[in-house]
Amino acid sequence: MTRPLIVNADDYGLTRGVSRAILEAHEHGVVTSTSVLVLGPAFAATAGWLRAHERLSTGLHLALVGEDPPLLSRREIPTLVDRRGRLPASWKVLVGRFAARRVDPGDVRREVDAQHQAFRTAGLVASHVDTHQHVHLWPGLDAVVLDAAQRWGVPAVRVPDAEGRGPVPAAVRRLGRRLGRAARDRGLRHPSRFVGLDDSGHLDAAAWSRLVPRLAAPDGDGTVEVGCHPGAADDPERGRYRWGFDWPGEIAALTDPALRRSIDEAGMTLVSYADAFAEGGTGDTSAGSNGTPPRGSSTGTGG
Repeated sequence: MTRPLIVNADDYGLTRGVSRAILEAHEHGVVTSTSVLVLGPAFAATAGWLRAHERLSTGLHLALVGEDPPLLSRREIPTLVDRRGRLPASWKVLVGRFAARRVDPGDVRREVDAQHQAFRTAGLVASHVDTHQHVHLWPGLDAVVLDAAQRWGVPAVRVPDAEGRGPVPAAVRRLGRRLGRAARDRGLRHPSRFVGLDDSGHLDAAAWSRLVPRLAAPDGDGTVEVGCHPGAADDPERGRYRWGFDWPGEIAALTDPALRRSIDEAGMTLVSYADAFAEGGTGDTSAGSNGTPPRGSSTGTGG
């Protein structure tokens, strides 16, 4: 029995270069799903490109932190933004303010609803929900995101995990278990394992060579998700994002035929979020992964 493997590329819509790289990694590599960032400056220009890639499963990458402005105004979400209408710069800032009860959950709910509406207006249907910087791990924020996914009829959610040592990975594991239980209590589904946080932005060929044998280890038969961040080597639009990610190293690894061979040889089958978590879990849906008519099987993506 083969083990289902989702390879999900985050940040579609961040820049044109990132969006093109994700599509390339789907067409010529192993990416089966993507999480769309509607706050990304290139979202409006690139959302339509997804219509030509109906087997690429599309999720909603909700953003409550980061460099880009929210969809709603300061008047509409006053506790979520600063005086200039900007979101918190990082998860640490947001979580600290939320824990101190300085952020109204209603403001969070209004902004995520606006992002979902923008996603739907672009003609997209969400196969899953996750968040920028994994902020839905945190108590209180998790309930807002999970409740929203229920209201929207989204079947699945990412449950982040970490493998490293130290207090932060340990906290991620603990919060992830809590999030998984809360998702299941609401009837939401999720991969049994998530990998990619420890190597976030640096899943190059060497990292994948270490990762694939661990994914194939006989420690369970559930679906595994790997989160990745491909991008173009020369991308001037990416200059404002000083994350230190190796975007070109990731796209090179994802489109290398050797990676596809190693996944096949390890006994894993590439599936999308829509394949794994459509009603019944069979992937036999009445529409394609991003709302377009079905064609073929996403297990064959990547050429």
